[in-house]
Amino acid sequence: MSDAPSGVRVRLWDGPVRLVHWSLVGLTGFSWWASEDHLDWHQWSGYAVVALVLFRIYWGFAGSGAARFSSFVRGPGTTLAYLKTVSSRVPSTTPGHNPLGALSIVAILLVLLVQVGTGLFAVDIDAYQGGPLSDRVSFDLGRQIAEIHELSFRALQALVVLHVGAVLFYLVWKRTDLIRPMITGQRLLPSDPGLGRAPWWRLALGVAVAGAIAWALSKGLRF
Repeated sequence: MSDAPSGVRVRLWDGPVRLVHWSLVGLTGFSWWASEDHLDWHQWSGYAVVALVLFRIYWGFAGSGAARFSSFVRGPGTTLAYLKTVSSRVPSTTPGHNPLGALSIVAILLVLLVQVGTGLFAVDIDAYQGGPLSDRVSFDLGRQIAEIHELSFRALQALVVLHVGAVLFYLVWKRTDLIRPMITGQRLLPSDPGLGRAPWWRLALGVAVAGAIAWALSKGLRF
């Protein structure tokens, strides 16, 4: 299935975006599985998610063209105008995320921040195990944060279902394959949108900073 009847094949999603995307998919499922009987693995998975989310936020400002929030986050007027076109079966040719997809991406990143942030302070029911910063709060507050941690995961599940449903809708109804470009990084578009690339040093800086923050959190901010 092609993304458009004709056009040019362009480099859309860079390697960092694709790696973060699929790593978050895998780690979210792994964290869910490990949350009951493998809390140590659950915590380490959480630290990896922290690093990935922080890097993706950074990359949304410093990354290549399609990765930047400025390339896909739009105002209410543009989003409503795009919403009116969704029922049409004309294939979508929006480079990167469309305005509705942008809302999904931003919402998922925000909920993931809540998820990992509350996990840092959460305490289990018998106070036997908790996040690396759980000693900074009282037991009662730690339990309340743990409940928010659970609720935020339910919200994340709902957003993931909505996101997958939207991808399938575009594939079946609008004849637009959004999955393959997130694997290959390339997509067929009517014309080259001229998306720029980011220099390697920005990538190195983002990886270093996100990794350092996640490592510091795993140590409870004690060095």
